[in-house]
Amino acid sequence: MTTDATAPQGAQPHDSAIHFPLQQNERVLMVCRRHWIYLWPRTAWWALLAVVPAAAIAAIMAKAGIFDGNAARVFWIAAVVWLALWAIRAYFNWYRYHNDIWVITNQRVIDSTKTAPWNLKMSTADLVNVQDMTVEREGILHTMLDYGDIICQTAADVQEFRLTGIPDPRGVQLLVDKERDRERSRSGGGAL
Repeated sequence: MTTDATAPQGAQPHDSAIHFPLQQNERVLMVCRRHWIYLWPRTAWWALLAVVPAAAIAAIMAKAGIFDGNAARVFWIAAVVWLALWAIRAYFNWYRYHNDIWVITNQRVIDSTKTAPWNLKMSTADLVNVQDMTVEREGILHTMLDYGDIICQTAADVQEFRLTGIPDPRGVQLLVDKERDRERSRSGGGAL
């Protein structure tokens, strides 16, 4: 989770993951990513799935005495292809984690997901349209590591806006509540 309250008017924000323009007088207050638990355990598991079979086959071939000549060359070619496929899969796992962001500005909440460089899904909700917010944090792991979900009910066409697996969800909720109230009082919108 990063914060940046210093983005000047009209300038691009400092976080390279923000790949959209800001509105006039809009400032980035916080950039949220999923909790690290969504990245590193899966990456470690995939590393095991990639390395253990290749190492086991190499050990079996060496024990059987066939780890030489053409058999060794075939093994190394297959092992390199196998590990490269898992490396690509791990890269896209990291890419999705890094580019699945929620940006909270002084005017709106933005949910932006890039699953690959050529795929983008982005939703926004103006802060004045946020009617109700719920924090869901279930289970021991969520409580110990302080991450959970925030569900925003909005007055827009898409009425539910979900921020999933973010660190410190209560802090994010407080920031959105504070900025929503400030924006409503500034625009004279009052409570919906």
